[in-house]
Amino acid sequence: MTGNRNIVDEITGHRRMRRNRKADWTRRLVQENRLTVDDLIWPAFVVPGTNVVDPVAAMPGVNRLSVDKLVEAAKEAADLGIPAIATFPNIDMSLRDETGSHCLAANNLINEATRAIKQAVPNIGVITDVALDPFTNHGHDGVLRGDVIVNDETVELVAKAAVIQADAGSDIIAPSEMMDGRIGVIRRALDEAGHQNVGIMAYATKFASAFYGPYRDAIGTGGLLKGDKKTYYIDPANGTEALRDAALDVEEGADTLMVKPGLPYLDICWRIKEAFGLPVFAYQVSGEYSQIKAAALNGWIDGERVMLETLLAFKRAGCDGILSYFAMDVARHLAKKGS
Repeated sequence: MTGNRNIVDEITGHRRMRRNRKADWTRRLVQENRLTVDDLIWPAFVVPGTNVVDPVAAMPGVNRLSVDKLVEAAKEAADLGIPAIATFPNIDMSLRDETGSHCLAANNLINEATRAIKQAVPNIGVITDVALDPFTNHGHDGVLRGDVIVNDETVELVAKAAVIQADAGSDIIAPSEMMDGRIGVIRRALDEAGHQNVGIMAYATKFASAFYGPYRDAIGTGGLLKGDKKTYYIDPANGTEALRDAALDVEEGADTLMVKPGLPYLDICWRIKEAFGLPVFAYQVSGEYSQIKAAALNGWIDGERVMLETLLAFKRAGCDGILSYFAMDVARHLAKKGS
């Protein structure tokens, strides 16, 4: 302050950003993005057997569940208001082969889980993946011939699997194997089988990321993988290529688009939302989850606040929803906050 002159007002032209931050009520009034239970999809791991609750060592707080236990959890998720569950199977090793042929079994684990959930909790959505990695003995997402993941044979197989999953009651098919042309072939196969109402959530931009490790342990593929997945996943350095991939999925009939992993690719979330206007989802993958949990367990961060802040970041980046292993925890937090 100099005499009657306020230097700060002179510099800012009387525009003060803090006026809208001065109290809780003003901050709430101008808040641009909010995280609600409607934004959450819960990814869950299913295993054979009954009464199984098997902790995933690399993902504190996450369990592999037998179908009966998954149904119980689905009921809780629905009661909390979570719109949908995405299921991932860890099948017996004896059922895995070079081509992932068990994906075509109508009574396989993922289809058994879908039928059980839809019968017990019909008001929750079920999202299923047709990638072959849970069914192959080499850990790749497609059919391995020599040293090559063959595109067209894989697409033919996953399209058949998509119809079988839809027959079991899957509401949304989410193909994550990143083969060229898969969205269009799956859409055609679903429509020809009378499943016009089954949606496709395209893993539109799935990157060859280092963040997937705990997930691969959870579904039992961590020690199986031969080589890497760089011939079919996107290079983390390539944003423009990612948009071209997403554009092809839009043209082929995707209903929604997913970005995976999530937090390291917020720019991709934003670019895809701006470019196409379709609903966009981010997958906060296992490595993202485990980092937060490990740091919180060590007392290095406030785990709950960081959990909520990262999910809010997805909303700010244009996402319509988030697949997160935190979904149940967040839903409980929001329910408690609202009570």
